Amino acid sequence: MFKRIDDGFSRHPKLCEISSQRPLTRDVGIWLDGERHHVPETLSVAGAVLLVKGWQGYRRHADGSDRAPLCMMGACHDCLITIDGQGNRQGCLERVVEGMHIERQKGHRHD
Repeated sequence: MFKRIDDGFSRHPKLCEISSQRPLTRDVGIWLDGERHHVPETLSVAGAVLLVKGWQGYRRHADGSDRAPLCMMGACHDCLITIDGQGNRQGCLERVVEGMHIERQKGHRHD
């Protein structure tokens, strides 16, 4: 019923050699709540926070419940976070960069 699609990558000697010699991404150093972490440069800010802290550690709502990004495309605003001193930034729409300072927001929006 279904036909397996073989992209040939795993059998291609040159591609296998290249992929085994160097990583596909490099890590960047970020500051998250005052602690230094290294994460892949391809991650969004929300993705980096989820990688380091897990979904329970992303954000706490005013009623005490844990919140985490839901849509990862900017629609739900559950990814609001402080980036380099600017509050209410959508972490799912920002890519991490070297030296970025990220602080998780607690409670209501920070205006």
